[in-house]
Amino acid sequence: MKKIGILLLSLIMMGVWSCDPAKKAWNNFNLFPVEDDVKLGLQVSQQIESDRENFPLLPERGNEEAYRYLRSMTNEILNSGEVDHRDKFAWKVSIIDDDETLNAFVTPGGYIYVYTGLILFLDNADDLAGVMGHEIAHAAYRHSTAQMTKLHGLDLVRQVVTGQSEAGLVGQIALSLTSLSFSRFHESQADAASVRYLCKTRYNAAGAASFFEKIQDQPQPPAFLSTHPSPKNRVEEIKQEAKERKCSTRTARNTEYNRIKKLLQGRK
Repeated sequence: MKKIGILLLSLIMMGVWSCDPAKKAWNNFNLFPVEDDVKLGLQVSQQIESDRENFPLLPERGNEEAYRYLRSMTNEILNSGEVDHRDKFAWKVSIIDDDETLNAFVTPGGYIYVYTGLILFLDNADDLAGVMGHEIAHAAYRHSTAQMTKLHGLDLVRQVVTGQSEAGLVGQIALSLTSLSFSRFHESQADAASVRYLCKTRYNAAGAASFFEKIQDQPQPPAFLSTHPSPKNRVEEIKQEAKERKCSTRTARNTEYNRIKKLLQGRK
C-alpha cells in the first residue's frame, strides 16, 4: 500500500493524473498551504532584489510615474473582485530594466516583475493589462508553487520555505521563474482568468489576445513561446471567452500609456 501511495503521489505531481481536465481541483493540486506561497514569494523576491546582475531592477527614484502607472493598473485588476487571495498575497509590482527582453513573470505570493522591453514593445494599455491579468492568475491559482515542486522537488522547495535550504537554491528558483513552463491547462486557465478579471475594468477584456497576435509575428518570437500552447489557438480562445462573457472589447485610451513609454525611452 505504501508503494502504491508513493506512485500515486508521483503521478499527480508529474501532471499525468488521468482525470477530466475540467476538474480544476485535480489540475490545481498543490501540496503546499497558501501560507507557504507567501513565505516562498518573500524569499524569492528578496533574492531578486539582491541579484542585480540577472535582475537589474529599475530604481523607483526618477521612475515614479512608470511605477505609479503599473501599480494603478494592477490594483484595478485586483479590485475586480475576481482574484483569489486578493488580501493574502503581496501583489507588489517591480520593473526590470531590460529593453531586450519581452517578458513578465510572477512569483508565488504575488510579486510581479515586468521587463521594460515588454512595456516598450506593446502597442496599447489593453495588451499590457492582458499580460498583467495573466500573471496575476498564475499567482492566484498558485501555479508557480506546483510547477516549482515538479522542477525542484517537494523536499527542496520545503527546505526553502522553512529557511533550511542550501546556499544558492533560492537563486536557482528565482532564475527558473523567468522561463517557467506551465501546463496547457494552467496556461488556458490563466488566459481565461485574465478575461474574467479585465471584464470588470476599463480595459479590453481580450487584451491578452492582442499581445499574442503581435508577439507571434516577430521574426524571432521569445523563447518562452516554444514551451507554451500555440499563440494562434490562445488568441481564438481568449476572444471567445470575452464574447461568451459579454465583456467589453473596446480599446482603452492610450494617452497615459504612450506617455509612460516615452518616459522609459528617454531614461538613458
